[in-house]
Amino acid sequence: MDIELARTFLEIVRTGSFMAAAERLHITQTTVTARIQNLESQLGCRLFIRNRSGATLTNHGERFAGRASQLVQTWDAARRELPLPEDTGDTLVLGAETSLWNPMLLDWLSLLNAGASNIAVRVDVSEPRTLHEALEQGVMDLALVHQPNYWPGMQVEQLMDEKLILVRTPGEQGEYVYVDWGAHFRRQHDAAYPERAGRRLSFNLGPLAIQYLLRNGGSGYFRTRVARRYLQQGLLERVEDSPEFSYPAYLVYARTLDAPMVLKAVELLRRIVSNVSPPDVWN
Repeated sequence: MDIELARTFLEIVRTGSFMAAAERLHITQTTVTARIQNLESQLGCRLFIRNRSGATLTNHGERFAGRASQLVQTWDAARRELPLPEDTGDTLVLGAETSLWNPMLLDWLSLLNAGASNIAVRVDVSEPRTLHEALEQGVMDLALVHQPNYWPGMQVEQLMDEKLILVRTPGEQGEYVYVDWGAHFRRQHDAAYPERAGRRLSFNLGPLAIQYLLRNGGSGYFRTRVARRYLQQGLLERVEDSPEFSYPAYLVYARTLDAPMVLKAVELLRRIVSNVSPPDVWN
């Protein structure tokens, strides 16, 4: 069976309609329909009932959903693991949101590479939905996110509770730069600053926003770990008596994932976050 048929089937299950699946897969709705008809022909049964509200699974479709997910997971695992470089053992796939690559992910990768040169490591930095889908499909082992999705079989572990603080260029108020740190931040921010609901300058990437601030002046909310060095250098100053917002980081992985290399990688990350010198966990 063409693996793309299974991918298309699963995308319809996730989105609830043929049209939405076509948009997500960047293909036409006609192609989606043709793929499902092909799949139903091969299986000899109907998988979806289509109506005005979208598409719902038949009893046969519900039974096939688990098998389709396994097919895609097995194929994707084979593609990412093969071929391996010589003298390489297992493969470890890590993911992180953009704002978590520095320094957490960078420190983690450095220690992993130093302690386990025989492990092939693949890193995907992406937006949260893509990371969660990769975890759910079994093509990613561990992911660092700010707002985890909870579903059966997934382990969610809070690593740290960072703060978002208001900073500005010294000696001037300047224009306010809004940085979108996610849905939770948006709710907290809009409650604290209803007058800033209309945002002339808005960014969804913190590193870009802070460089804009340094070049052009102004103020905005940034992570404490990132802002700290600019505060120490006198390039930014803290805005006193301004609200702080919580910005926790989580590690997400499959609860059944008990491979030794994964467990050791998790332990190493915990020690990095707690500032404990990591032992030689690979021996």
